[in-house]
This record gives sequence, C-alpha cells and structure tokens, in this order.
Amino acid sequence: MKTPKRIQPLVDDGLVDEVLSRLMSGKEADVYVVRAHGEIRCAKVYKDAAQRSFKKAVTYQEGRKVRNSRRGRAMEKGSKYGRAQQEASWQNAEIDALAKLAAADVRVPQTYGCLDGVLLMELIVDHEGDVAPRLGDVTMSAEQACEDHALMMTYISRMLYAGIVHGDLSEFNVLMDQYGPVIIDLPQAVDAAANNHAKSMLLRDVANMTNYFGLFEPKLLESHYGQEMWELYENGQLEVDTQLTGKFKLPTKSADVDSVMDEIKAIMEEEQARQERLQANAEE
Repeated sequence: MKTPKRIQPLVDDGLVDEVLSRLMSGKEADVYVVRAHGEIRCAKVYKDAAQRSFKKAVTYQEGRKVRNSRRGRAMEKGSKYGRAQQEASWQNAEIDALAKLAAADVRVPQTYGCLDGVLLMELIVDHEGDVAPRLGDVTMSAEQACEDHALMMTYISRMLYAGIVHGDLSEFNVLMDQYGPVIIDLPQAVDAAANNHAKSMLLRDVANMTNYFGLFEPKLLESHYGQEMWELYENGQLEVDTQLTGKFKLPTKSADVDSVMDEIKAIMEEEQARQERLQANAEE
C-alpha cells in the first residue's frame, strides 16, 4: 500500500522497509503493519491533540514529571512550543511505561524506536502467525478464564509495583497470543504515587478485567484484588512477586437509609412539579 505521510521519515531513515497494511484506527493512534529489516512489525502513528478523542487527558497527565523547566513552563502556558512538548510527553509516556513494565516482567510489546510521533514496535501474533485477537474477541472455558485472570492480576500488581497504573485497561487493549494476555496502549499511563486519581483508576482497571473474565467464570466477581493491591502498595508491602489472594475486608459502614429515601422523595416531588408545569404550559 501507499506509505502514509507520517511513516515516510522512517522509510527514509531505513527503519521501515515498507508498509503492508493498516491494522486499526484507535482514539489516540492509527496502527499499521510494516516490514522492518526483514521482520514484520507494527508502526503506531499517534494522532495530535486535535484529532484524539481520549477523554480527560489532563487527568491522566497529572503528576507527570518534566525534567526541563523551560518545557514545563511552556506546557503550562499552552504556547505552540508548549503544545508540541505536551504531545511529546504524551508519546514518551508510553515508551517509558513499556520499558518499565518489560523490566518488571509484564508482557507488553517490545519497542524498536520512535521518530516524529511514530512508535515502531513488535507485532503481537497468535500461534498461526496472524495478528493476535483482542481479549474482547475471545471466548474461553471457566478454567482458562481463571488462569488468565490470575495472570492479569499479577501483571497489574507488577505494574503498580513499578509505580504505574494503566488507567484505561479493558478487554479492548489486551491482546491474546499463544502464551496469554499482552497489555497494550499505554500513553495515558499514570504515576501511581503522583496522580491523585491513581487509586480509582487502578480499581477500575481491575474491575474491568474481573468483569470480563467473570463472564466465563462468575465466581471471579467475588474477588477484591484491586483493594488488596492498593493497600499493600500504600503500606510499602507490595513486591514484584507478591502472591495475591483476591480477599479484602471491605468497609462495613452502614447506609443511612432514611437520608437516601428522603433524597428519592425530593427527586420524585421535583419531577412531579416539573410535569405539572409542563402540563400547565401546554393548556395555555
């Protein structure tokens, strides 16, 4: 196929031999299958901020460190240079996260370099050499669901140990190859220690994974791995090889039933009054 404009610099620099096909278009990037040095890989072409549909990006970027003070000031002011640096920061976050996670023994794609907003990395394939399916496209037995869920909980725990929370983890950004799940799409990854939303994002990531695997083995829905991980992390007890149990004693604060009922009653009365006003206006 014709080489996309954004990938042409990689062809010119000898990093890519040819573009074979377009693999997918996501909310923050387009991905192409390419041949590089005789091997099949993929090229992730990041979309600029105006094209990205990733919601609440600022929330994810909270706490990210900018080593160069000039860049930091420019990013805060929103100048043209600052916006360019913001884009670079968004892209570099994924590269940095992939390197840290690989070092923590989390299965992620191997990277081969990034140039002009294009990340060249490993193409994840299945046992037949075809592009690996997303987790959301895979069905499995209850036994397999338990096995893969346990592995994902281990990966998420190792990510947290490395100081990273994915923040957007779901069955749509996990690929399944012959060895199991592979985590992808990390430009929004957050600093677990510096982002005030890290805990809620971690709990959501765990819940998304548990809910999906729970479709095949409902007993998984009774686990509380997210709360267990975060408590261990906060107490400085989480290790890369921590054995999780999925058990956690949730707070037992009783609900104020009377207050809840009062709120429901108030809402119903407000809605009734609104309907009466609409009826009155219609009769006029």
